[in-house]
This record gives sequence, C-alpha cells and structure tokens, in this order.
Amino acid sequence: MSTRVNNTKVIISARASYLHAFEPDSINGSDPKYSVSLIIDKKDTDLIAKIKKAVEQAKEDGKSKWGGKIPANLKLPLRDGDLDRPEDEAYAGAYFINANSKQAPQVVDRNVQPILDQSELYSGCYIRASVTFYAYNSNGNKGIAAGLGNIQKVRDGEPFGSRVNAKDEFDAVDGEDDFLA
Repeated sequence: MSTRVNNTKVIISARASYLHAFEPDSINGSDPKYSVSLIIDKKDTDLIAKIKKAVEQAKEDGKSKWGGKIPANLKLPLRDGDLDRPEDEAYAGAYFINANSKQAPQVVDRNVQPILDQSELYSGCYIRASVTFYAYNSNGNKGIAAGLGNIQKVRDGEPFGSRVNAKDEFDAVDGEDDFLA
C-alpha cells in the first residue's frame, strides 16, 4: 500500500447547489456525470487557503501535461460568486467550485451512515465533499478541474428553487373522506 499523501485532495464544507449525487446529469450532450456546485463562504479563510494550496500542487503535478511549464491562461476551479454569478443571491459573498465525477459518490449522513432517501440530499443543504484537484489538457483547453469524491450531509438548509414543501401546502385529512361519494 502506498504511503504517498494526496496534497490535491480537500474536504470542503459548503452549501450544495445544482446537486446531482444519485443520478448523473448530462450538460449540453456531454457524458453524464455526478456533480455539485459547492458554495463556500468567503469568510472561511482557512478552507480557501487549503483549496488554493491544493490547486497550486495540482498545477505543479500537471506540468507534464502542459509541456513542462504552467500555462499563463489556465482555467481554475475556484471562482468568485460575486463576479461570475452576480444575478444569483445564493452565490453572493461566496466562492464556488463545480466538482464532478463519472463515478457515483458515496453519500452519507452526519453519522457516516448511507443516505438511502434521495430527498434527504438537495440543492440548498449543507454538505462536506471530498474534492481532488487535477490538471487537464483537452481540445486546447488547459486548467485545473475538481473531481468529486464522496459527500456527507451536515445539515438542512433552505432548498433552492421554487418547489414548495407538501407540509406547507396541505393539512392532514381527518377520517376517510370518499372523494367519489
């Protein structure tokens, strides 16, 4: 067994958006992937520093893919929500990383027990995700990508989107009303 430490992997605490943890999603006809947009509070400076350090290591590791040097115009995974998504209030005051994988992540709860009810994990909840940063050079595009590992749900949050909770729409029905009578 290798004792090499992976300096490009970070456990990221974030709010989940565009979450596809149980079924892969295809964007514009691309290969289907499991994915999540990880919204990271800009005030979490320790986590941001860890991410930047891992991205720098991925750049060093990627030199062989880029002809021995780091290109000046690399696409980087850590993006500023205030600049890149100014119309989306969920991204205000936050950085974000889009992480994905062709393999399904293991999805667990706070007690590291598998989450079987898919409705427990949704865009808007708070999670921890293992993310590995790696270099790519594909079709003239060069950069650092974020590979999605596993996901742990930490706590509930206000769901993104317009879907209303059924408990907010309906009251319990008393007795055995016969709708056909």
